[in-house]
Amino acid sequence: MPMFGILIQLIVSGIAMGFIYALVGIEYTLIWNASGVLNFSHDKMITTGAYIFGGTYILGLGMDFIPGILLSLITVALLGIVVARVIFIPLRNMTMIYTIMATVMLGKIIVEAIRLLWGPVPFSVPGFLIGTVKAGDVVISIANIAIIAAAAFCVLALQLFLYKTKPGKAMRCVAQNRKAAQLMGIDVRTVMTVTVMISMMICCLIGLLVSPLLNITTTMSNMIGLKGFAAGVIGGFGYLPGAILGGLCIGIVENIASMVLPSVYKDIVAFVLLVGFLLIRPAGITGKTR
Repeated sequence: MPMFGILIQLIVSGIAMGFIYALVGIEYTLIWNASGVLNFSHDKMITTGAYIFGGTYILGLGMDFIPGILLSLITVALLGIVVARVIFIPLRNMTMIYTIMATVMLGKIIVEAIRLLWGPVPFSVPGFLIGTVKAGDVVISIANIAIIAAAAFCVLALQLFLYKTKPGKAMRCVAQNRKAAQLMGIDVRTVMTVTVMISMMICCLIGLLVSPLLNITTTMSNMIGLKGFAAGVIGGFGYLPGAILGGLCIGIVENIASMVLPSVYKDIVAFVLLVGFLLIRPAGITGKTR
């Protein structure tokens, strides 16, 4: 295959994974802005979405993919209400060390619950987003096309929600100043609950989108979660467009780097970029945090 075709494939794959990292960064940012809590259990929430979709609705109940996706999103949204009320709302006024410990332990609880409900054996979802599309010398997987399309739709829908609806505007007010928003009559607890529900749905979407690329296991999203955090920092932590830019930057750079570096070093690229930005430009690409 000509070098140009390989480069295009790497860029498309990088954009797809960049959107995945961007969605993780957005999830981080939403919860941080609403509650001031750094959610270090988000990678396990991604895994939960994949297990609910693949393990319960597709393989367990034999549903078609579209109903399985919709029911998975509804299920994790309902779980989000519980998580918000039990974990994130009580944590909102605690110091950073307590919130980090609580979310890390929440991740551990989720892992053990997954093993109890679905067992420890990895599995995959047969027939989901398989195949390729060929254009000249360029071969692009259906999974990458689906990731780009779904992630772009999710980002657009979220932007419309935040800027065109009353709940979205309330979320932005709380992100700017929680105490002032409360004084203006905004129910901060409800806003936080809605935010966690949306974040859980984003995690579920990530989990089912990456399930064709990875075996569904309790560790499937560990690296995705770390790179998503890096994307948020590189783009400007707390700033949604920055998370998108940071994710795309990591995805494209790490894929192009795989042309000159051994594949085993691919995962290092994100963290080299993270350290570089922290040293040279701590405010990230955009220089904004809200």
